Amino acid sequence: MTPLHLLLPLALLQIGPNPNGASPLGVPDELANRPARPADAAKITDPTAAWLAECLNQIDEDPARAHSQAQIKLSGAIGSERIIANHCLGLASTELGLWDDARTAFIAARDETPADEARARARFGAMAGNAALVGGDPQQALAYLATAQSDAQTAASAPLQVIAALDMSRALVALGRGEEALAPLDTAISLASEASEGWLLKATLLRRLNRLGDAQAAIEQAAALAPQDAEIGLEAGVIAVLSGREDAARASWQSVMETAPQSIAATTATQYLAQIGAEPTAPQPEAQSPEPATETVEPR
Repeated sequence: MTPLHLLLPLALLQIGPNPNGASPLGVPDELANRPARPADAAKITDPTAAWLAECLNQIDEDPARAHSQAQIKLSGAIGSERIIANHCLGLASTELGLWDDARTAFIAARDETPADEARARARFGAMAGNAALVGGDPQQALAYLATAQSDAQTAASAPLQVIAALDMSRALVALGRGEEALAPLDTAISLASEASEGWLLKATLLRRLNRLGDAQAAIEQAAALAPQDAEIGLEAGVIAVLSGREDAARASWQSVMETAPQSIAATTATQYLAQIGAEPTAPQPEAQSPEPATETVEPR
């Protein structure tokens, strides 16, 4: 069997972190492992790789058709063709919100990938784990992600270890095991200390565990790395108000509205300000009139 890293362009096997990864733990994000699309699939000479490129492009236009094409491809396919068919089937399934189909396809792709191709196995395993998490099965997600992390370690891939670790923490929180969720977060931070996402997630989790001093230290690290990040400013305000520092909370939420006035975070900041009896000093965009707050300042 031709090794996947020789058969397929790197972009076709790529998996990246969740685009909404800054969201608080416990609210699983939708999959964001959509590979980068080649500019022109017709220029790919390998027929198997060309089929995958075409199928991936089809997902953007008609995911249901891509889903059907992948199923047809699987019929009678062998070797690497089965792997790429399951790869596309899994991604099409995520686009359609068919999370059970997605995880089944990704696990099939992982299991049919040769043992000596740990990097590809880690990617598929991480995809399966994320699909299980979004699909409401954190226990199974945890098992998939642990295997993915092991494969990523074998492949010496720090980015894939980080992806698996972050979703492991989400799965543990969903299972009510918040204290245990700190360990994979620390792993992610140690491997990507300059990335703000891990620090933000750690701050959110520590705040939920009522460890406000530690949460403050973590959110300060996140803010130092990404001072314009609206989600970080939003969380900083929550930590501040729960710590009895209302002025600091007001300043944080006001800064969110100034730096990202049309964002969902700004709408939430407006609601939080209303809860503490403060009026925003910056005008709100007409298209982003916030709904009245219906909940107290709690993790979203």
